Amino acid sequence: MVRHKTKSTGRNARVAEQIQKDLAILIQREIDISTAGLITLTEVSLSADFAHAKVYYTVLGAEHEQAQKALEDKASWLHTQLFKMMHIHTVPMLRFFYDDRMQRGNEVRRLIDEVTQERQHNDQDEADSQEGANNQ
Repeated sequence: MVRHKTKSTGRNARVAEQIQKDLAILIQREIDISTAGLITLTEVSLSADFAHAKVYYTVLGAEHEQAQKALEDKASWLHTQLFKMMHIHTVPMLRFFYDDRMQRGNEVRRLIDEVTQERQHNDQDEADSQEGANNQ
């Protein structure tokens, strides 16, 4: 039982990786950077039956809503091209999701930097106060 699940998961991962690679090539060729920005695929997650794929992306140079619209407009064409490129029985229906992990990571980093600077400022103020008290 466990072996079968592991084998299936391995195949699922390989197919997802191949879909990601093929989609990246197709998107680079077919979606205009000037309108949708530079789209980078970060992950493809497949359902167990390969019927559905969640495709996660980031975008530079445009709002993610513009990239989302461009991807959704091309979704059926991309599906058709994947069907031609891949040699599997079922090519999944594609659903695109903006991957905001990077944005959230940058926000966390900014907050940490802000707290660190505040602490350094408070430590300096405390040191100055102690030095002033010692001089009196």
